[in-house]
Amino acid sequence: MDYISETEIRNIVKKVLDTTGSGSKPAYDISSPISSAGQTSGTPLKKSVAVGCDHGGYEMKTLLIQYIKELGHTAIDCGTNSKESVDYPDFALAVAEKVRSREACCGIVIDAAGIGSCIAANKVPGVRAAMCYDFATANNSREHNDANVLSLGAGLLGINQVKLIVKTWLEVPFAGGRHARRVDKITEIEKRFSKEG
Repeated sequence: MDYISETEIRNIVKKVLDTTGSGSKPAYDISSPISSAGQTSGTPLKKSVAVGCDHGGYEMKTLLIQYIKELGHTAIDCGTNSKESVDYPDFALAVAEKVRSREACCGIVIDAAGIGSCIAANKVPGVRAAMCYDFATANNSREHNDANVLSLGAGLLGINQVKLIVKTWLEVPFAGGRHARRVDKITEIEKRFSKEG
């Protein structure tokens, strides 16, 4: 499979955004380079990111941990540490617990499709996991939903696409406003059905 560069992906995304003429701008300048300090346009991006996967996501996790460090963040490896078959809920839980306890400010879970790990992580109170597969879903999950765990399907995405998703997801801030009211309602639903609520 041929991969395109991150610059080419940025140019494609910019062209699509310009073509749609929706008038909305991405929450950060997609053409702005990341500095060695992990900043764009002077905005600090230092985050501690818990990363976990099952055997289907092991190779992608290894590449992403390095990429997260290149972006200036700290990566907390929650396993697995080989391609030997394991159960994805164990590693989704490990990541979600790091986020819940605030040992990590956010998390990334990876399995072959991204669905199972997303479901498992969302069972942990306080976690809002979102399965993202492109720039738009990554942007929306942060800006509108204040997602604190990103779920990726290693069998569905190429590494350049994943890098764009991860970079977007780590950089886009929660918009607040009307979206905060909606996220609060999600929290209320969680409390209603939780023993902790």
